[in-house]
Amino acid sequence: MFDASVFTIDESNLSSRIGQASHYLEEYEKEVARAQGAAGYVFRNKEDALGRIKLLVEFAPNDERIQALYARAKACVKGGAGNINTVDPAMTVYLENEENLRKHFADASEKAWNDFLAANSENKVDKNFPVPDFKKYTIEDMRDKIVVLDDIRYPDNQFDGTDGEYIWTGTRSDGMYFLKIDGREWLGPYEAVKRYRRQVDSTMADVHEWSVIGKITGITYDIPDANESKTSAPVMAWVVEPIALYVPGHIMGEYCEAGEHTGKFIDEEKLEALKEGFYTVKDIPADVTPERLVEIFMYAIKEKNYKLYLDCIDPSRKENPVQQSMLTYHWDLHQERFHNEYVHANINADKTVTRVIKGYDDQSIDNFFLDDEEQNKIKQAYGEKEEEAIVQTAAFDKNGKQIGSPASHILKRTGSGRWYIETYESRF
Repeated sequence: MFDASVFTIDESNLSSRIGQASHYLEEYEKEVARAQGAAGYVFRNKEDALGRIKLLVEFAPNDERIQALYARAKACVKGGAGNINTVDPAMTVYLENEENLRKHFADASEKAWNDFLAANSENKVDKNFPVPDFKKYTIEDMRDKIVVLDDIRYPDNQFDGTDGEYIWTGTRSDGMYFLKIDGREWLGPYEAVKRYRRQVDSTMADVHEWSVIGKITGITYDIPDANESKTSAPVMAWVVEPIALYVPGHIMGEYCEAGEHTGKFIDEEKLEALKEGFYTVKDIPADVTPERLVEIFMYAIKEKNYKLYLDCIDPSRKENPVQQSMLTYHWDLHQERFHNEYVHANINADKTVTRVIKGYDDQSIDNFFLDDEEQNKIKQAYGEKEEEAIVQTAAFDKNGKQIGSPASHILKRTGSGRWYIETYESRF
């Protein structure tokens, strides 16, 4: 807070006070310029500048020097509040489209879950807890009986047993089930649900509680403890093999041995047809400009077009399994940002910088001093040309407020080929 007592003004010191206020204002202006339209910055010189100018205006409102300071200060206040953009409905329609997709899959999954339970009602364990007593029922009595386990906590209740990997559920007093998770019966549906989250439903954070349909396949005596020391006592439990996983209100994944993967989510085969009508851009023209490619990249992320996302990226950055894993990791980060931080980004085309990083520059001023033969000879010696473009974007939220400072995206082009994004990790 500015201390007004240190800035007393009278006619004798007016000019020096104006000079002091101008100094703080200049520093404030530099801070606002560095923010580049971002909101939420802390400006260290703001209070000192504005406090002094306020006192000067009150003392001599008609002084032209003070009026000029006031105008500059006003511009700083407005600039420091951040850039405000107009949010067109077309910029946020992807959220509405996603909600419609989400509802389709949630409804279809709820129906599939209930249909499965109805079809297996006669073979279903009527009451999960207390678990069927081991003294009364043998494995022959219980084998392939269907159980529905809610509140399956993964990875919280995961543990390594003597003959496999499990999730425990239940209590020692009422008995336990050990859900087997080291086979394809769990991993297939689990990966299917992850695909659904990545391709459709960004509202699903990492899921920690599941509902599971499974069948009893055995009995085991083990310690449901993730610690290596395993100090707790062992427990007799029914072993359950998963058939389907369910995240209520979202999606159901099921084991599917004969499919493309060992698991699929409900209506997965309909996904691309459902999404096709939502895509703003479906392919990349060969003559795409750097600015347009960054814009297409943004739409690919917003509209969950993973194939188009990959097609925007430099081939050298997606060659091996580690790189491919990083592509999905950053895809997830981009999804989170376009749902929790910003809804769109403007391309600052006038800020684009393009340069030749390898080979001969056809646009170089050197050409003025060289004839065609001399230019061609140099081109051959330099080899194939590689170019780099840096495109700047500024993202804003649903209220139109710019989020953070502008971001830079580096693109590459080789020879007469197409532009590709190299720094696909960059936020908008």
